[in-house]
Amino acid sequence: MDLSIIIVNYKTEELTSNCIDSIIKSNTKGLSYEIILVDNASEDGSVEAIKMRFPEVKVIENHENLGFSKANNIGMEVSKGEFLLLLNSDTIVELNTLKGAIAFISDHKHIGALGCKILLPSGKLDPACKRSFPTPLNGLYHSLNLDMAFPESTRFGAYNLTYVDENKTCSIDCIMGAFMLVPRAVIDVVGMLDEDFFMYGEDIDWCYRIKQAGYQIIYYPEVRIFHHKKASGIGKRNPKVIAAFYDSMIIFYNKHYQHKYNGLTRWAVTSGTTILKKMALAKNKRRK
Repeated sequence: MDLSIIIVNYKTEELTSNCIDSIIKSNTKGLSYEIILVDNASEDGSVEAIKMRFPEVKVIENHENLGFSKANNIGMEVSKGEFLLLLNSDTIVELNTLKGAIAFISDHKHIGALGCKILLPSGKLDPACKRSFPTPLNGLYHSLNLDMAFPESTRFGAYNLTYVDENKTCSIDCIMGAFMLVPRAVIDVVGMLDEDFFMYGEDIDWCYRIKQAGYQIIYYPEVRIFHHKKASGIGKRNPKVIAAFYDSMIIFYNKHYQHKYNGLTRWAVTSGTTILKKMALAKNKRRK
């Protein structure tokens, strides 16, 4: 089998169905693939609806919400494809996205993970689809919105590579978990997603490990998807989602960076992230 597509669902029946429908309607001539849906205990009838509409989809039902990383790993464990695609449930693939991505990665054996051009419903680029690793300095510039103020600056725009042409194929540090195409042979070397990340950050960590193993992370804008960003989360204003976002930053830093920087930097990163987390939770609590 050429391709295993893994989609995690949590109470997003309509979005997930639209995503699956876009896959089925896309150009997959000559491409053998399977769709594996891993449901994180939605308990809203979405699994039953998806099973009825798409009997060809393999559905795995978890008995509790195990998070994005664990759910994807469960799907990867039963997959059979030479290539594995992690695809968010809130995405729509274009007609030639899958076939084009597989053709490109098959012709370039040095690729450890391939990302595509990801567009928001407005048609604008989702800037997170091509990024540098979140070093303390990159993170600081991003949190101060200096990348937005100076998008052409290689210094201030490094976090989301705002100075890189969005239509240019290039080697970067990390791509986005909404669309990650990875050869099985690479997963055999670096392992699957780190389940310490409940959601957020697992894609960056995976890319970091893939690059450490000597592979390249490629942004390939010749193929595209549309991303209804944040729609597939537990809830836009759910405190658990907000906390997971900031917690993932600390997990990544402690795993990969804490021995690369001095104690003052470590304190600044941990304290700063904790403060941002508290501010975000407080702001969220004030919302009606």
